[in-house]
Formats: sequence, C-alpha cells, structure tokens
Amino acid sequence: MSGRSPGRIAVLISGRGSNMHALIDACNSGALPAEVCLVISNRADAEGLRSAREAGIETACIAHADFPDREAFDSALVARLQQAQPDLVALAGFMRILTPVFITPFAGRLLNIHPSLLPKYPGLHTHQRAIDAGDSEAGSTVHFVTPELDGGPPVLQARVPIQAHDTADSLALRVLEMEHAIYPLAARWFLQGRLTLDKQGAHFDGQKIPANGLHYRPPVNADGAAAGSRP
Repeated sequence: MSGRSPGRIAVLISGRGSNMHALIDACNSGALPAEVCLVISNRADAEGLRSAREAGIETACIAHADFPDREAFDSALVARLQQAQPDLVALAGFMRILTPVFITPFAGRLLNIHPSLLPKYPGLHTHQRAIDAGDSEAGSTVHFVTPELDGGPPVLQARVPIQAHDTADSLALRVLEMEHAIYPLAARWFLQGRLTLDKQGAHFDGQKIPANGLHYRPPVNADGAAAGSRP
C-alpha cells in the first residue's frame, strides 16, 4: 500500500456489481479500512455504475467496442486507473479478458474473484459444470490476476456443499453469499500488507499460500482473526 490512509480501491465491473457492493459495504462498516475511489465499467448500461454514482463514488465508462483491439482498450483502462492512484484494483464481474498491457502495470495489486474452486472450472458456467461433474462441493476463489485466464495464484477459497436438488441458479446464490464474505476480507489483508505476490507465488504473513488458497472459516471474533486458515 502507498501509505495513504485509508487505502484506495478501484473496482472494475460489467454488470450489477454485487461484489462491488460487498466491498463498499465493508468500507462503510469499517470492516475494510479503505475507500472505493473509482468504479469503471466497459458497459454504459451497467447497473453497478448507477448505484456507485448514487453512493457518491466516482465512475467511468470505457466501452471496449470503441477500441480496435484489446491492447488499445487496456491502455485506456490503465490511463484512467493511474489518474485515481489506487492501492488495489479489484475485478468484480468484469467480463473482459485482460492483456499484459493492463496486468503488468498493476501486477501484485490486482485481485479477482471467481465462482469456482480454482483451478477447477476457469471461465464461464462454473456452477453447472460442478453439478454435471458430480462434485460434492463448489465455491469461490479470490486470486491474484496474471496473464493466464483465471490462472493467478489463489488467495482465499470458500466452499459450499452441492445439494441433491441444486440447480445452477440455486447453487450460485449460496456461492455468491460466500463471495461477499471473502472478497472484502482478502482486500483487507492486502491493504494491511499481509497478502503479497512475488515470483514464488502468493504469501500471507510472509508464508507461502497453499496451491488452492487459504480456507475461509466464518469469523469467531470481532476482528475476524479466525477467518482464514494459515498456510
């Protein structure tokens, strides 16, 4: 983190931005010592842009269709984000594949949340794929972003059981509840300097994080100290 207080988070969305709202709510409650300083969407009609503006947060729309290729679009994103000087860039349902043009300037301070237990089921339709495979559990993963799609080192995972009557929609609702718990927690760890990324991978309190990330447990005390297992 740059030393400013509170930490500054920029959020990228493409739709309603439910995980964006989870971050904003955590900032407002004090659970996350930060402010969401900017919300960017690639879609002008994204519901999350409107709600962010209503919350008094600066917003911007950078439409990918206005650019000749992904690299040009990513360059425009970088330029706008650099104006905001965020400590952390959080992808929250941002439905664009990002190139190294975007990822490199923010390497080590770029997080995403994905609705599967990575490395299982990168990409789309994760809940249906888990059901079709006969998995006993599903979940979500916060991970650092690297050029490989959904392939950056996992940081934190939350698991939910798959029930016999589950559909993709019913499973998605339960997984989303876990997403709203673990994304603000991972952001807090990052802004506290506890979560880092180097060439050897992701680390928590200086210790290498396991390949599947830390396992989320609901907090048992006010400061959430028991909310994740140690590496």
